[in-house]
Amino acid sequence: MTDYSDDHLRKILKRTRTVAVVGVSTNPVRPSYYVARYLSLKGYRVIPVNPGHAGKRLFGETVRASLSEIDVPVDMVDIFRKSEAVPAIVEEALDLFPDLQTIWMQIGVQHAEAAAQAEVRGVDVIQNRCPKIEYQRLFGELRMGGFATGIISSKL
Repeated sequence: MTDYSDDHLRKILKRTRTVAVVGVSTNPVRPSYYVARYLSLKGYRVIPVNPGHAGKRLFGETVRASLSEIDVPVDMVDIFRKSEAVPAIVEEALDLFPDLQTIWMQIGVQHAEAAAQAEVRGVDVIQNRCPKIEYQRLFGELRMGGFATGIISSKL
């Protein structure tokens, strides 16, 4: 399923505090960089994960080579990898983070079997969506770019 209610997405974004971003780039023009940066600017603790950049610093955190290097609870794993890589990432996340609440797959990333595996464990799964876009749309920031969000608000 990739059709999610606004209430469901809003609930996920409000309850999330710590996000592991798998496949983050250190290049500021790459979507994985600016999505992670945006989330960190919105108050989320963003833990960057990318073996090619391990040891570097991003968003006040050390880039981890894998999820297994994270030693704090994670609420959401945001996946910026090809769909074929999703099953191994989901399996590792489910093994490592007993209180994991959400697996989020970025735009263009989907894997029905991995999603079902997470959902069986009680983890919410969002596929083919971007948390930055959804945050902006649901909390009234997209209109600043001239987009009609469909959300009525007095906030400018």
